[in-house]
Amino acid sequence: MAPVFAHGRLRLYLLKLLDEAPRHGYEVIRLLEERFQGLYAPSAGTVYPRLAKLEAEGLVTHATEGGRKVYSITEAGREELAGRSGELADLELEIRDSLAELAAEIREDVRGAAGRLRSDMRAAASETRNG
Repeated sequence: MAPVFAHGRLRLYLLKLLDEAPRHGYEVIRLLEERFQGLYAPSAGTVYPRLAKLEAEGLVTHATEGGRKVYSITEAGREELAGRSGELADLELEIRDSLAELAAEIREDVRGAAGRLRSDMRAAASETRNG
């Protein structure tokens, strides 16, 4: 399976999520999983280093609330997001299309498995009747 985010695209999507509202890292992970309908959830080892890099670049900042770092986009982050709005729109279309493809693959896998199960059950029933 191809990577969910091409080089630099997760960074862009993190800025988008933080532009919507300040969030802590776990919330970002949960939101990504939700937006990918449970088909993708990045690890903490993927998200937290990227948030730290965005902060080092001055694109996000954090405040500590209840022992958690809550990240917020900065004005520089908003400017980058605005400058890459076309790329973000393309990314959102790619995500939608990827989800549709993944859902179709899963439906096909389920159909195949259900068909094999029906066939196996018929064979077992036949053996029972003839056995």
